[in-house]
Amino acid sequence: MFSQFKEHISKKFPQLANAKLLLAVSGGIDSVVLTHLFHKLDYNLVIAHCNFGLRPDANQDKIFVVAMANRLKIPVYVKKFNTKKLVSEQAVSTQMMAREMRYTWFNKLANDYKIDYILTAHHADDNLETFLINLSRSTGLDGLLGIPEKNENIIRPLLPFSKEQLKDYAIDNHLTWREDSTNAETNYVRNKIRHNVIPSLKEINPKFLSSFNQTTSHLKGSKELVDYAVKNLKGFCCTEKDGVLIIDLEKLASISFAEPFLYQLLRPFNFTAWEDIYALPIAQSGKIVYSSTHRIIKDRNSLLVSPISDKSSEIYTIPVPGTYHFAGLSIEINHLPQSKPQEKTINSPTTLSKKRLGFSEAKIEGRITEKTREKIDASKITYPLHIRKWQKGDFFYPLGMGGKKKLSKYFKDRKFSLIEKENTWLLCMGNEIIWVISHRLDNRFKVTEQTKEALEITVTAKKKSP
Repeated sequence: MFSQFKEHISKKFPQLANAKLLLAVSGGIDSVVLTHLFHKLDYNLVIAHCNFGLRPDANQDKIFVVAMANRLKIPVYVKKFNTKKLVSEQAVSTQMMAREMRYTWFNKLANDYKIDYILTAHHADDNLETFLINLSRSTGLDGLLGIPEKNENIIRPLLPFSKEQLKDYAIDNHLTWREDSTNAETNYVRNKIRHNVIPSLKEINPKFLSSFNQTTSHLKGSKELVDYAVKNLKGFCCTEKDGVLIIDLEKLASISFAEPFLYQLLRPFNFTAWEDIYALPIAQSGKIVYSSTHRIIKDRNSLLVSPISDKSSEIYTIPVPGTYHFAGLSIEINHLPQSKPQEKTINSPTTLSKKRLGFSEAKIEGRITEKTREKIDASKITYPLHIRKWQKGDFFYPLGMGGKKKLSKYFKDRKFSLIEKENTWLLCMGNEIIWVISHRLDNRFKVTEQTKEALEITVTAKKKSP
């Protein structure tokens, strides 16, 4: 097996030869074989052992691993976790908690000691168990691929090898290991599949594991093909704006396999209510489907996918002129010196006469894509000012429209989507709206020929990292 393993590593993971590697070692046969294989390759290794304190003989596992590490002259790190206490506090399964704690600690060690890769001893039988577990649940193509060989800095170099191969190697090389008594129990789904399901499959086909490995190889190729198709279809019918994925329903309808496409496109956003999602194209505008992290909104001829974020109650205070940073915005308020009145023209959806203004005219429309600027009469302002989102009942006097208007009616007339309404910020003084930022100034605060001093307000959207 060693020659096969050596060839596998040189072909699949040549980068490991010059890297610092952390081996996750429990003391069981799998991790012991992993340790000895890499020790024979003479790679740069450290060992990490987790003591979850779940079995009476857990300390014996620790003693065994430390002794093996010392014998092989490999640095070893050990951490004991109060697993039962954390499980009761966070109401999660023991397995989930142990996994989270294990990888969190491994990554901390990697950061602290400049370790390049974390290696675990998962093998082909583990991969088959994972496949069958996922198959017994609702899953897509990803769930049928089993355990990935590489996931960021985590590598599983034993995945092509069976449990039987590892055991033969251990016996041939006179290795010793610790037996986990809980592996024989059938309290967990994985153990039930290991002891009850897989033996029956191997009885039907003695080469079942080999056939499974070939099947997963084909599935991985299929996944690459699906990913390629989804990428092209996304470019055809989707756009992105301000963190919102916009799906064009007319273009979506032209795709004969729209539902499988939606599944692959939206699965990364943690959605599970697929029947509700598939019904959205023919639903009324305003229909929403939620996941734990995102939502999809039917908005006229589009589906809008965005993260769940409730900022409707957030209010930011501007006590005096200056520069402020909050909610992804930079807001700068400066006094402008008085200047000689000059002829300016304001363009708006309604006809406006020319006005003599001592300051540049106010922008009437725009989005906060990068920067938007407005000028207001300083004499009309009393501090503090506030920045907030719109609320039911809000009204203002839109510049150029003549008279009072509810903000909800303004949004409707301008055909704002729900997300656009939620993303709109207001500059307010008490209960009065000064400026629907990037869209419309309130007529009461405009600069006129009687204005003696103006404030220039510049709002810049912080650029998102690529």
